[in-house]
Amino acid sequence: MKKIIAIISFLIVASFSSYAQSLSSSPYSIFGLGSLYESDFGSLPGIGGSGAALPSDRFINNLNPASLGFMYKNHFIFDVGGNAIQTSYQNLSRKESRNNVQFSHIAFAFPLSSKSAVSVALKPYSSAGFKISDYKLPIQDSNEEYTLSATGTGGLNNFDISYAHRIGNKLSLGLSTSILFGSTKDSREYIISNSITTIAKESSYNGTRFNFGGQFKIDSTFTIGTTLKSPAKVNATKVQSVVTYNSELEASNTVETNAASDTDDYYLPFEFSAGLSKKFKNNLNLTMDYEMAFWGNTNQADLYGNYLNQEKFKMGLSYRRGKNQRSYFDGIQFSTGFSYDTGFLEIDNKRIENTAISFGVSLPIENTFSVLNISYSYGQKGRISNGLIKENYHKISLNLSLDGIWFVKRKFD
Repeated sequence: MKKIIAIISFLIVASFSSYAQSLSSSPYSIFGLGSLYESDFGSLPGIGGSGAALPSDRFINNLNPASLGFMYKNHFIFDVGGNAIQTSYQNLSRKESRNNVQFSHIAFAFPLSSKSAVSVALKPYSSAGFKISDYKLPIQDSNEEYTLSATGTGGLNNFDISYAHRIGNKLSLGLSTSILFGSTKDSREYIISNSITTIAKESSYNGTRFNFGGQFKIDSTFTIGTTLKSPAKVNATKVQSVVTYNSELEASNTVETNAASDTDDYYLPFEFSAGLSKKFKNNLNLTMDYEMAFWGNTNQADLYGNYLNQEKFKMGLSYRRGKNQRSYFDGIQFSTGFSYDTGFLEIDNKRIENTAISFGVSLPIENTFSVLNISYSYGQKGRISNGLIKENYHKISLNLSLDGIWFVKRKFD
């Protein structure tokens, strides 16, 4: 038990210390609210992030609020996790690498009755951590170019409250309310001909979004699930300072200093997902998910790119021997997965796609439902092209799902 407490303490301290840092170092996080973040709950990262049809029995399944309807009675689940990522960036002229530690989530869930449960979670929603130097961009309706250098930090947080109720033994319906809040800071320098313009800006955001989910058990081995995320407006304000210089930096003109104003609000699209979970006789479990986000319907674009409808395909396999409940090794789960994301950004008529493979292992803690989940993912994002960057990343996810039993008296023979 002391070892378990030590692991929990380490994870929580590491998670919150890294939470104060930039969660992403991707140059593509300069767009919109930043790089959208997928929290790695339970064993999900080991199966490619699929799991819309998995129940919240051994871990909290944040992909579908309806999963809480199949939570075990009298059980309390505490879930916390983090990631370590090594990324290499490459374009036509150079290559560099960066290391990053990320907070994934902290959450807990508990049943309200034999057929209903609730969960509360705090996780990142997006991250705007980028550093770009001397990036050449064309001036619209001109043959000339300008040079952009930019740095950014911050992002949005997601405070999530979910509830589910099971109807009968096969159908569960759930609702999740997400409260989005946070801020980003970025400094940009534009060099055009003989003038330099610097803009330092801090933007604050807040909004609310709903996620409706359903799961249906066709039989004891086959479950289907679906979710519907509502479109939402994220309100935005900014404080900005603007200064212009000549090319020799000898003269300057302060255009504005810490000027507060409203800015363009950001719109999140309607999203749909569907998935299945099939368990075979040899304790092999297959999960498959399809997701669609209608970014094209938000009628918004970024200064450097366009928003398109996004599709995601995810698939995973997991295996647990499970023949002898008293055997520790029979309780270990092995998993592997694959995911493909078309992305919703189009830059220079090229999509920023993301492909990844993953492997994972779930290690039981003592003779309980508590599990330590470890996974490794390798992925590629973007491409090497004129003005574009290709990212190759290695990610290790560490996640602890602690299960406790409430209001059950111990029996001694």
